[in-house]
Amino acid sequence: MPNSSADSRLLLASGSPRRAELLAQIRVPFTRITPSVPEQQRAGETPQDYIRRLAQEKAEAGLSMAGDSGDELWALGADTLVLAGDKVLEKPENFADFESMMHSLSGGEHSVLTALCLRGSGRQFSQVVETRVRFRHLNKRVIESYWRTGEPADKAGGYGIQGLGAALVESISGSYSNVVGLPLEALVPMLENAGIRYWVGAEDIT
Repeated sequence: MPNSSADSRLLLASGSPRRAELLAQIRVPFTRITPSVPEQQRAGETPQDYIRRLAQEKAEAGLSMAGDSGDELWALGADTLVLAGDKVLEKPENFADFESMMHSLSGGEHSVLTALCLRGSGRQFSQVVETRVRFRHLNKRVIESYWRTGEPADKAGGYGIQGLGAALVESISGSYSNVVGLPLEALVPMLENAGIRYWVGAEDIT
């Protein structure tokens, strides 16, 4: 139902430019807002439960920020993390931290988990998606050269598959867009269930 006439409106509760680009890729009209949600894993909280909670809190905060617009609003919250074994890899604090991350990922597989929460008035759709990523063997020169590009500094796990970090990857199993930060394969059915349009304007392309 890409051309539904439903008048739903979508709020992207995220400051991530990559998530905005993925929504724009499938032509979903949206407004971006950036709620302030503390990102702190609780004692005893699994990585899956942690990102599921954050995605829900971001969606809830997004709706609260919007207030009462008189229209049916939906807010999309999302959170992504990189998991090497049972260790969560956050954004690197410095080169030493980044180098340690790259050595832990080199030549092996790791998981990228993204939680989605699409929340409206009285309804919610949520899911956690996992993609397995295998890195090629990384030597000191490659690790140092990638750090100098500046790209790893603000990336969970220290790399961006949609950018220069693609050169580190040997293979993936699962959703590519999930590794970027927004698994479209899981999101599109949620949009359909909420009556939110995608491919908007594509019918005008000749």
